[in-house]
Amino acid sequence: MHILLTNDDGYHAPGIQTLYRALCSQTKHDLSIVAPEGQRSATGHSITLHKPLLLTEHKLDGQMKGYAISGTPSDCVKLAIQGGLISKPDLLISGINQGSNLGTDIFYSGTVSAAMEGVLLGIPSLALSLASYEYANFEPAATYLAKQLDFLIRNHSEGLVNINIPGKPQAEWRGLRVTRLGKAVYENVFERRVDPRGRTYFWQSGNLVEDLEADTDLKAIQEDYISVTPLHSDLTDFKCLQTWQTILDAK
Repeated sequence: MHILLTNDDGYHAPGIQTLYRALCSQTKHDLSIVAPEGQRSATGHSITLHKPLLLTEHKLDGQMKGYAISGTPSDCVKLAIQGGLISKPDLLISGINQGSNLGTDIFYSGTVSAAMEGVLLGIPSLALSLASYEYANFEPAATYLAKQLDFLIRNHSEGLVNINIPGKPQAEWRGLRVTRLGKAVYENVFERRVDPRGRTYFWQSGNLVEDLEADTDLKAIQEDYISVTPLHSDLTDFKCLQTWQTILDAK
């Protein structure tokens, strides 16, 4: 099986490199890496249209090659598959991300968007995140995925599964939960500043307001469970669709 690894933290980020080493040592699959050349977090599903995409080639084990791309995570997946950088993969894994991708934050996430781009191109995909910005030991998460990979391959033939792993030692993980997306809402603050040339600019920050219902990914991570959330690309509100159809039929 051929697996494409990508991310939004950059080609040389420890998360993706640790995952690559774990998969190399614990599985027999062919691996390619096509990832942004640098940090591209929170770029969502953006793509580059008005400037060229530059690439840097890196050697991987065996005959496989890796590529660092100047664009976004979605650019990387498009270029890898549609641009012919690599042979079409059987599975795409985006991560391991530094920090969680939970609830409605997935709409901003380059990690999840890269995985969703794989789905749009017909590739079953996984998004994998370590739910901490302070705890940076990726080895347990990478080892866990490597050990579970064959199980995931057998049971995941289409779509996207978003996996978040507690950002703490594995001995403190309490198990696994299959979850739905929670609501991650921010009370944003835009601090107004003036630069040395007199131009006004704003610095965005904010506090997270979490909806911690029992069956959500947010709640699972808060309680130290691995969160597994199936996602798909169809944003249609089917309940509202039926309501509007009834309204228009009655006109």
